[in-house]
Amino acid sequence: MDLNNVFKNNEKWIKDKLAVDSNYFEDLGKGQKPELLYIGCSDSRVTAEDLMGLGPGEVFVHRNIANMVIGTDLNAMSVVDYAVTHLKVNHVVVCGHYACGGVKAAMQSADLGVLNGWLRNIRDVYRIHHNELNAIECEEKKYDRLVELNVKEQCVNLIKTAAVQKAYRDRGLKVHGWVFDVHTGKLIDLKIDFEKYLKDIMEIYHLD
Repeated sequence: MDLNNVFKNNEKWIKDKLAVDSNYFEDLGKGQKPELLYIGCSDSRVTAEDLMGLGPGEVFVHRNIANMVIGTDLNAMSVVDYAVTHLKVNHVVVCGHYACGGVKAAMQSADLGVLNGWLRNIRDVYRIHHNELNAIECEEKKYDRLVELNVKEQCVNLIKTAAVQKAYRDRGLKVHGWVFDVHTGKLIDLKIDFEKYLKDIMEIYHLD
């Protein structure tokens, strides 16, 4: 990759935007008011705004390996708090994707160094759902199902947070779980039953 091309591409992008709207960058500078927080995977094949057909200012994005929401991850928790409490988004999406390298790596026995601690959280998802997953004979389908279950568990982790609970109570914020199929380009709604999960965990995780 010739990095000089990046700057040439940037110049062309600026010209293209201004050709359509001469105030494009002036409007961008006025601030943001996204309706959606998107938590996705860092995988280079999955571009958040493109797959949703959205542009700058329409979605607040956080990405990490295997789209994790971990309570001790100050980066993710800061993003969630800022988006929900200050930007006042009304929807939070956790979006995984099939053929996720992070999910697959978590199921390998190899020592992956600094990644071990991070991937352990995915292994915990497998542990919770091992009966269902072990019944799937096809390895590819098993990984695909683990991707879906991981998304669901990260949605549950979101629901445990004070920011999400307060926003749900105050303005009806919703949490959604999606999967992006890299083989077809299709975005799949896992139809997470947000209210059911919230009700199930409130006895333990309820915050006033």
